[in-house]
Amino acid sequence: MNIPVITVGQSREDLVGGLERLHGPVTVVRRCAELPELLAACQSGLARAAVVAKGSEGLTASLVDRLGAVGVAIIALTDNADEAGRLRKIGVSSALTGVESAELSDRIADAVNQLTGAGPQPVTRSSPADTGAALKSFPAEPPAAPDGPGAGRIIAVWGPVGSPGRTMLAANIAGELAAEGKQVILVDADSYGASMAAVLGLLDESAGLAQACRLADQGTLDGAALQKIAASVATASGTFKVLTGITRADRWTELRAPALALVLQRARQIADVVVVDTGFCLEADEELSFDTMAPRRNASALRPLELADTIYAVGAADPVGVPRLVRGLAELEAAVPQASPIVVMNKVRASSVGRGPERQLRDAWERYGPAFGLKAFLPHDAVAADAALLAGSLLLEAAPDSALRLAVRELVCASVQQKAKSSVFSSTAGRRAKD
Repeated sequence: MNIPVITVGQSREDLVGGLERLHGPVTVVRRCAELPELLAACQSGLARAAVVAKGSEGLTASLVDRLGAVGVAIIALTDNADEAGRLRKIGVSSALTGVESAELSDRIADAVNQLTGAGPQPVTRSSPADTGAALKSFPAEPPAAPDGPGAGRIIAVWGPVGSPGRTMLAANIAGELAAEGKQVILVDADSYGASMAAVLGLLDESAGLAQACRLADQGTLDGAALQKIAASVATASGTFKVLTGITRADRWTELRAPALALVLQRARQIADVVVVDTGFCLEADEELSFDTMAPRRNASALRPLELADTIYAVGAADPVGVPRLVRGLAELEAAVPQASPIVVMNKVRASSVGRGPERQLRDAWERYGPAFGLKAFLPHDAVAADAALLAGSLLLEAAPDSALRLAVRELVCASVQQKAKSSVFSSTAGRRAKD
């Protein structure tokens, strides 16, 4: 196997000569002075690996992901342990500047094998969220254990276009889990209309998720930094952290898929549950599909859905919302084939569906709906929802006994609600009868 290599800023004059004298699979095809020249050369398909001997501080997670998209593995040379740790976080193999040519050649071959999936540990391929590929890293010398994915679960809340109740459900899921004693981080990843800060009564000038993505892109995001960036929301029952969303829709480029994936990985290392409020659009930007260096407009929705352990798909229970949810679930299945969403109908009321709204919705869903069955029904409780929104708080504080709050709690903490009946309407009627 021949491996064409590009070098950047040789720190030693014999770096290229040493590789050439080995007469092995590695062949240096070009020497570049700076990273922009390297990018141009890699885009042309000239090389399969790049050795960055100087200027590794210019490498970011987004850049590494983009080079991986065109099949280029990166090996950086550094004697700085902190820099080696930063490179490891963004997926770059590293070695000491005094590495022997034979060892460097082996590192290059192994990095290429891992990138192409030919090695013993094939990498996870990128998906419609972005065209880049995540590189497995070699520990720098001295060796250091790489960061694990974390034990925390990721819950993504998604819904089709309109206002089906994504943000309301995500915020109250986080609150209910925090009330159960879980460590929770709530992430507003809606790049079209982030509103979590307004719902919770927080200042939205900081755009916490954008800050975290910038640090992750540079490889400097750790647990302490994430805790500092995230805002704290304290309720009477528990406390959770919030990464607020971008303040304007035109800032979507700050939420690139590689950086966002690193943020979610770091979040699940320090929290039991990461709840992500995603945007509605799942379009994969077909016009940009051949431009591997272009950011993806909907990466902030697609990447959390790809990484999620649980997906709640929420739709509005009315003649407009139900067809939107049916079409949206088909788009979700096409964009994220491994997804198995929990389908939730929100704003369920007889005035928009007819008598016996749950039965009506189930019958219609069985006839026309997709393979995913309906899991839960959230009643239309405008008084409770308005009270929570006006107070900038959650249902468990503003309307703890409301039918909507109890339905959300039953959905999230089903084991605690085993005595509750399946119908939120019959449960409400039962409570009223007792009163």
